[in-house]
Amino acid sequence: MPYQNSRISEVAELLKKRLEGLENKADILKAVELRALYSEITTLPAEERASFGLEINQLKSELEELVNSHEPDSAKLDHIDVTAPYDVNSPAGKRPQLLSSELGSRHPLMTEMDVILDIFYRMGFDAVESRQIDDDYHMFGSLNFPEDHPARDDYDTFMTEEGLIAPAHTSTMQNRVLKQFKDGLEKGQDIRVVIPGRVFRNEDLDATHEHTFYQLEGVYVGKGIHAGHLIATLKTFLETYYKQDLKVKTQPYYFPFTEPSFEFAISRPESLRKGDNRTEDDWLELLGCGMVHPNVLKEAGIDPEIYTGFAWGVGIDRLVLMKYGIEDIRHFESAKLEFLRQFK
Repeated sequence: MPYQNSRISEVAELLKKRLEGLENKADILKAVELRALYSEITTLPAEERASFGLEINQLKSELEELVNSHEPDSAKLDHIDVTAPYDVNSPAGKRPQLLSSELGSRHPLMTEMDVILDIFYRMGFDAVESRQIDDDYHMFGSLNFPEDHPARDDYDTFMTEEGLIAPAHTSTMQNRVLKQFKDGLEKGQDIRVVIPGRVFRNEDLDATHEHTFYQLEGVYVGKGIHAGHLIATLKTFLETYYKQDLKVKTQPYYFPFTEPSFEFAISRPESLRKGDNRTEDDWLELLGCGMVHPNVLKEAGIDPEIYTGFAWGVGIDRLVLMKYGIEDIRHFESAKLEFLRQFK
C-alpha cells in the first residue's frame, strides 16, 4: 500500500523486510521504529497530525495482516504420532521387532481382582472404584480421624504442596458411597458396596511391604447389622476365594473409623503349608475391620440410632501372595517377565 508520507513509506519498507527474518512474526508489531512514528505526531503542525496518524494506523493494520498470514513454523513440520512404536520414516531394516500381542497376558493382580469382585457380586455387593488422588476431608475428616493423628503427617502419607493426598486406603470412598446409597435405606435396601483401588504408603520396602498396592474396602449398612454378620461375610468370601474351609478369629484393635475394631485372622491356607511343618492352626493376621463408627454414619447423614454397619479393608496383593505362595510382594510391581509369564 503506497503512503503519502515519505517517512512512513520508509519505515514500512524497512519493517516488511525485517519481518521475513523474524522467527516470531508478532515481534514486528513491537518494533521501535513503529513506536517512534507515533511519538512524531506531537511534533507535527496541527493540520498534518490527523493524516499522519491515520497512515500509521494503516501501516500497523497491514503488518498485523502479514503476521496473521504467516503459518507458524510448527505447522510446516510433519506431525509426529506419539503413539507409534517406532519412527515410521526409519528404514525397514532398522525398525525394532515388536512382540506379538499374542505373547501378552493380563497382570495377575487384575485377573484376581475380577475373581474377587465376582465373589462379592454373587453375595449381593455393588462395586465402586476408588481414586488415586483425594483430599484431606475424605482421607481423614469424614473418617473420624483426630486432628493430631500421626497419619496426617506428611512423612507418613504422600501429599502435594496444594494439600491433595495419594490415598493410603480405599476408605477415602466410604463417605461417598454412604451418601450415594443412603436413600435406599428407607426403602429397606441395605448398603452393600466393595471398593477396589490403588493405595500408596510411605513404607520401608521388603518382601511383605510395598509403597504401592491394591486394596479392597467393604461397607455394609442396614438395620440390625452386628459383628456376627461381619465375621460371616468375610469367612464366606475367604473360603470361596481359597476354595477350602478356614478357621477364623478376631482380636481387639483400634481404627478411628470403626468401633469396635478388630484384627481378622485366618488359619493358614493349604497353599502356604506345602513343603513345611506348618499346620492350619498357624494363624495369619490378614485384615482390619470393625463396626462403622457412629460419627462416620452421622457425617454421611445416616442415623446411627436406626442403622448400623460394618467395614473392612484387605490388601489384594496379600490375598494373591497367599493364594499362589509368592515369596515377595515386590514382584507385582517389578515388570519382570519371568514372573508375569507364570500367570499367562
